[in-house]
Amino acid sequence: MNIFHAIVLGIVEGLTEFLPVSSTFHLIWVAKLLGLPQTDFQKLFEVFIQGGAILSIFVLYWQVVTKDFQLVKKVAVAFVPTAIVGLVLYKVIKDVFFAQTILMLVVFISIGLLFFVTEFLIKKEHLKLTKELTSLTYMQAAFIGLLQALAVMPGVSRAGAVIVAMMFLKYKRSEAAKFSFLLAVPTILAASGYDLLKMRGQLSGSGNHTQLLAIGTTAAFISAYFVVKWFVKFLQNNSLNSFGWYRIVVGLLLFFVK
Repeated sequence: MNIFHAIVLGIVEGLTEFLPVSSTFHLIWVAKLLGLPQTDFQKLFEVFIQGGAILSIFVLYWQVVTKDFQLVKKVAVAFVPTAIVGLVLYKVIKDVFFAQTILMLVVFISIGLLFFVTEFLIKKEHLKLTKELTSLTYMQAAFIGLLQALAVMPGVSRAGAVIVAMMFLKYKRSEAAKFSFLLAVPTILAASGYDLLKMRGQLSGSGNHTQLLAIGTTAAFISAYFVVKWFVKFLQNNSLNSFGWYRIVVGLLLFFVK
C-alpha cells in the first residue's frame, strides 16, 4: 500500500460509511480493484480509518449528544442487540461472510431491491413517514438495533438497515438517517475496538505505516463530514431509489469483474 491507496481507501470509507451502500463492501472491492492483497496491515488499515468517519459524527452532532440524554439512552438500547450478535457471530463474520464473494454481491443487490419495495409502499401511501425522533420508544430502539445486526454481513449496510427499519416504523427519512449516524458511534467504536484488540500484534508492529494510517483516517474524516451533511438534506426531498439503482448497477457490473 502507498499514499495514493491510503487516500483512495480513506475517501471510500468516508463516502460510504453513513450512506446505505455498505462501506465494508466498498472497501473490499476497491482494494481488489486496486490490486491490494488482504495482508494483515490492509485489514488493520480498513478498521483503523473508521475512526476518522466516527470523528465527523462527534463534530457534527456533539450538541445533540450533550443536550438530548433521552435520545442517547435510546441509542444505547439500540446498540445492545447489535453488540450481542456481533460477539456471538464474530468468527462466522470474519471467516465466512467476508470470503463469500457471490453471497456478498447477491446481498448487495437484494438490499437495493428492498429500497424499491419500501419506496413503492410509501408512494402508494401504505407507509406514511410522519414521525420525529422524539416519538422513538425504547422497544422500537431495540428492534432497530436487532435489524442493524443484519449488517454484520458485507453488502447489507448498517445505515441502510437502520434507515429502512425506521421508515417501516413511519419515521421521516432524514430523522432515520440522523439516528443511524448516532447509532454508528457506539457500533463502529465497539466493532473497531474489538477488531483492533484482536489485531494488537499488527498494531504494535505498524510503526512504519503510521503515515498511511494518519492519511487514510484524515481522508475518511473529511469525506464523511461532507457526506453526512449532504445526506440529511438529500433525504428531506428525495427517496432511496437512487441508492437502489446504484446497488443493482454496481452489483451486476462486479459480477463480471470478480
